[in-house]
Amino acid sequence: MSASAHPTVGQTLNRDSEIVAVHGAAQKALAERVAKFATQDKLFHAVTLGFAALVLVALLGIVVSLLFESVPVFRKFGTEFFYGTTWSPTDDVYGAAIAIFGTLVTSTIALLFAVPISFGIALFLTETCPLVLRRPLGTAIELLAGVPSIIYGIWGLFVLAPLFQQYLQPLMIATGLPLFAGPPLGIGVFTAGMVLSLMVIPFIASVMRDVFETVPPVLKESAYGLGCTTWEVVRNVVLPYTRVGVIGGVMLGLGRALGETMAVTFVIGNANRLSSSLFAPGNSIASTLANEFAEADPLLHVPALFALGLLLFVITFVVLGLAKWLTDRGTRKAGI
Repeated sequence: MSASAHPTVGQTLNRDSEIVAVHGAAQKALAERVAKFATQDKLFHAVTLGFAALVLVALLGIVVSLLFESVPVFRKFGTEFFYGTTWSPTDDVYGAAIAIFGTLVTSTIALLFAVPISFGIALFLTETCPLVLRRPLGTAIELLAGVPSIIYGIWGLFVLAPLFQQYLQPLMIATGLPLFAGPPLGIGVFTAGMVLSLMVIPFIASVMRDVFETVPPVLKESAYGLGCTTWEVVRNVVLPYTRVGVIGGVMLGLGRALGETMAVTFVIGNANRLSSSLFAPGNSIASTLANEFAEADPLLHVPALFALGLLLFVITFVVLGLAKWLTDRGTRKAGI
């Protein structure tokens, strides 16, 4: 074999230098790509953090503005504003008890009717509804959630209230119960609660249906195989498995009912008086704000309305906090 077949020392060094150069270039390119990706990740993190912080800033801004604008009325009336039953813009005397009472009572009535109906709808759609009807009925329920609240209010005023006045309220007054005392006016706290129940049914029913569908089929099939009826399967399998989601759906409906404005304004009667009868006209926080803000005196009337808004915010926050606590408690009990 000739000596030319073997690489010289110089050729070996040149080849090694080329390999080192190529390797160095690759390392440099990789480092540049890593630095570029790191910069993109930091930018993405900063942008998403800004979006999240924007929500907190907006929430903090709402709270601060409500507190700041409410200072004059709290300075004059103090804690009496929360339990006072006189709301008189003419005399500059403001008490929020009537509006708070109307808000809580109408929302309670709404849940008393909406929760059982929503449960029945969700149960039918997930357990006993024919497959041909399941999708159309589910879509129809979801579409009801998109109906504007003012449509519910107009329908409640011109259709539901006259029906209640002519047929339902006389029968309930005949029972002699104090809750159903007084003349059948059609409009009032009870009618407002019924309209609210119709509005929150799509939300609660949709959430319940979705959480019922998360139950593993093997659990229900095992229960049916043991001879359980549909109700026994729902009571002993479906509800324990979906308890957290059901509570969340109910609280979602309650939050919707607490803040509803236009539909309640149409049918509640808008009377600043406290009555033990559900058929009497009343008021709520949202309806008071809708009716009076446009013509409010900036000296003390506007601060009183801001204070009502702050109360509604606090009530809604407490409801959502309670819902979070209940869901977390249910999750811990379930061992998830």
